Amino acid sequence: MNKIFVFFLWMTISHLLFADPPKPPLGKRWVMNPDFSDEFNGTVLDTTRWLDHHPTWRGRAPGLFMPSQISVKDGFLQIKGERMLRDTVIHAYGKDISFYIKGGAVVSKKSVFLGYYECRVKAAATTMSTTFWFSSTKSFKGPNGCDKYGLEWDIQECIGRRGDFNGSYFAHGMHSNSHYWYTDCKEEKHDYRAPQVKFEDRQLASDDFHVYGGWWHDETMASYYYDNGAPKYQKFYHKISDKPFDQPMFMRLVCETYPFPWIELPTDEELADPTKNVVYYDWVRGYKLVDVKDPHMSQVAPETEIGLYYEDIEFESASMELPQGNVLKIPFCYKANENRDIHFVLKDAEGKKVASAKYKAYTGYANLIVDLKVDVQLAAETEYTLWADIRPENGTKTDILNSSVLMIELVENGAL
Repeated sequence: MNKIFVFFLWMTISHLLFADPPKPPLGKRWVMNPDFSDEFNGTVLDTTRWLDHHPTWRGRAPGLFMPSQISVKDGFLQIKGERMLRDTVIHAYGKDISFYIKGGAVVSKKSVFLGYYECRVKAAATTMSTTFWFSSTKSFKGPNGCDKYGLEWDIQECIGRRGDFNGSYFAHGMHSNSHYWYTDCKEEKHDYRAPQVKFEDRQLASDDFHVYGGWWHDETMASYYYDNGAPKYQKFYHKISDKPFDQPMFMRLVCETYPFPWIELPTDEELADPTKNVVYYDWVRGYKLVDVKDPHMSQVAPETEIGLYYEDIEFESASMELPQGNVLKIPFCYKANENRDIHFVLKDAEGKKVASAKYKAYTGYANLIVDLKVDVQLAAETEYTLWADIRPENGTKTDILNSSVLMIELVENGAL
């Protein structure tokens, strides 16, 4: 059968840089998960989504998690580190523990399995942590029946200043870890980790806001994103189980003290300085994958409320093999803050329309292929132009939100 190769060249009429999730797999689209998303634009913590404390951990001594250190104001979730007026002794985990530094933890009320998660945050300029991570709260039965395990997935762990200590590198860039907390049949505990993923940056994490993202792909791997750049991948530790991260986890936004002397404890001076002792979380966003044709959405889509995306259409710039016939398969992506219509019009070199179609685009960021039925036999070595515009549902040409153009050159097989 004679075949035709299709070359795509595309341009978007206008484009802006937004903090978007990574490109979804073909046939899927990202939709925001409201249980793990918050713009922190209110005046109090949203207690329908978040706890103002860690339900199973008091904090790493000498840092104690305290709800008093958590506030929502000026468009940020703020967690403040401070020195206590006097030491506090708490009986926990079967022993007395002394604390003298105040920290804080915000924890999701719900757990989640898989998805993409990101936050925009500016670290405190101290040696207290600024973190964005997930973990389980209980142990799960292991593969041997007598063993058990827990999970922890750290998208970002950092501090806000350098110092003369081994963990000083935590003040720069992004540091991502995954822990398989394993208790064997002899009741011995193990912290099995995958190799740490790092993104280097000379700038201190406390100098400016950064976006830290993590995609929990499946039970075996994750990828990480620093300021929306190219990803780095991590395969979870898998010597106990070939699908180790197979359980849901809770999101954690935490400011804590790190183990001394690996990272030195914060000084009284920096803990008393309001220009240094606060972590600022601008927003946190969670996404889940659904089928492109699944109308799934919450009562009011978060994408609509915050105007998440710069709504547009992007074509794949690649060659395709096209069998003879009247169907042209067009791979493309779209981003929509609410349900939209996408209109396609294909014209030949003389400007004559040879095909048109309308596609119902559900809210989210989608990656798909649309079948465009043509009215005539497409000719080789002929240029065609595909126009695509995104509009409100049932909108007219005067309502167009954005347009893209795809220049198509058809070349017969063997002519390359």
